[in-house]
Amino acid sequence: MPKQCCKTSVGVLILSEDRRELLMIERGTAPAGIAPVAGHALDEHDSYESAAREEVAEEIGLLVTGLTRLPGGGYHPGRCRRENSTGHVWELFEATVAGNLDPSEREVRTVEWWDLSEIQPLADRTADYAAGRITTGEVAEDPGLEPVWCHHLTELGHIELLAEDLDRIEALAATPPAQH
Repeated sequence: MPKQCCKTSVGVLILSEDRRELLMIERGTAPAGIAPVAGHALDEHDSYESAAREEVAEEIGLLVTGLTRLPGGGYHPGRCRRENSTGHVWELFEATVAGNLDPSEREVRTVEWWDLSEIQPLADRTADYAAGRITTGEVAEDPGLEPVWCHHLTELGHIELLAEDLDRIEALAATPPAQH
């Protein structure tokens, strides 16, 4: 039986010590995209905080040594591949971590540090996809920023997107992944 969506998600930003780079993964599962660590929150976890810690360990094998709640988050209509998905209520955190990267073979295609200046082009690629300027095949070959993260990282001031681009990206995120 397919997993049911709990309609809650957690996102975790892991910044380098000099705060110039963000640790991000390329998703190994649909939909394609590059994003900080994230996952369902109140499905198998008792709090957003425990979900943040456990998702970091599960996806990239690191131990969270510090966790700070970030502003933003809230409801976003981005759907996941789980049954009954209509969007998620998000909580966002910044984490400090220890250990050695050990990415999940199932969930993570690659994990790497991205200079904050390199994230804007990823968001622009997602905006191009949402506007129909590139195809699903092209974005699968060379993904942009995962749609929900275009919203979060704009809200947090790490990237800039026009309101019309954010609206198109949100509409794309609200479409079931199988229909992309």
